[in-house]
Amino acid sequence: MSGRTLLTEHRMEPGTGIALPVMRGQVLRISQVVGGQCADFNAFNLHDYKEHFHTGRTRHMHGMNPTTGAHLWSAPPRDRPMLTILADTCGSNDVMYPRCSAMLFDMHFGLSPHTNCHDIQAEAQRAYALTPDDVHDSFNFWMNTGIDGDGNPFIAPNRSREGDFVDLLAQIDVLAVPNVCGADVMQTSNFALKPLLVQVFEGTEEDHTHLEPNEPRFPRTQRSVSDFRQPVIKADRALVPDPGYAPEFTNVPLLTQRVPVTLDAAQAAALDDMVATGLFGTDRAEALRFAFFAWYIQTHMQGPRHFRAPAAAT
Repeated sequence: MSGRTLLTEHRMEPGTGIALPVMRGQVLRISQVVGGQCADFNAFNLHDYKEHFHTGRTRHMHGMNPTTGAHLWSAPPRDRPMLTILADTCGSNDVMYPRCSAMLFDMHFGLSPHTNCHDIQAEAQRAYALTPDDVHDSFNFWMNTGIDGDGNPFIAPNRSREGDFVDLLAQIDVLAVPNVCGADVMQTSNFALKPLLVQVFEGTEEDHTHLEPNEPRFPRTQRSVSDFRQPVIKADRALVPDPGYAPEFTNVPLLTQRVPVTLDAAQAAALDDMVATGLFGTDRAEALRFAFFAWYIQTHMQGPRHFRAPAAAT
């Protein structure tokens, strides 16, 4: 971050997100305030919202778990880098799972209403007059995922720690829309929702060495609006803020309630053993929360169960 000038800063609380412009050559940093929190991220071309981040092309180019050096690609027919990951201090990201939605929590757990990434994303980007239909599948920073031996996807413990961050260099002018993933009853964010810090910096000369040329890398197949046979779309292409916008995030403010649990000596010792592994949290409360939700997913979650406990749990 040496030499970068801070332009804006925002702390995203659980249940919220933010839409903010990041111009070509600027750097967006998303940081862990507490640790263990997934950030869902989307982006649009600031001057043409029909060009947006595409998980499929990014997955094609960089695999299921992109990290430092990978681009965030836009959807066909644009097919070009929108942002580049300059730094990633954790290296655990996902472009396999789609954004969570209200329906998933209703189906899996019978929870309605519940915080979810689609609703949060839709509300954040409403600041620029975008609708819930304009939400696209997200880049899931710090979501730890994989494929098991039977070919099924799973969600493993979030490995990020306090202070971990990702730096994204804007290759074009974008509207960046990060949010605090709303999945607290899944292992996505270790069964709790925590804040995240978002900052935008002016890029340095060193940052700018990673900028792609303005011209398309594959001009015969990468298209702009001027290449369309029907270039007129019945929508305003430029994204401008709504002066009357006031945030109205679903399920906010979130309420946290402490539940006392009485343990016998054997149960307390078992939790201490879990904490000692370093895989289940830093204290008995976090280890107990992990144990409870691991049991709850296995016994009560409906539909596909995307969960894998650390090896020490077996």
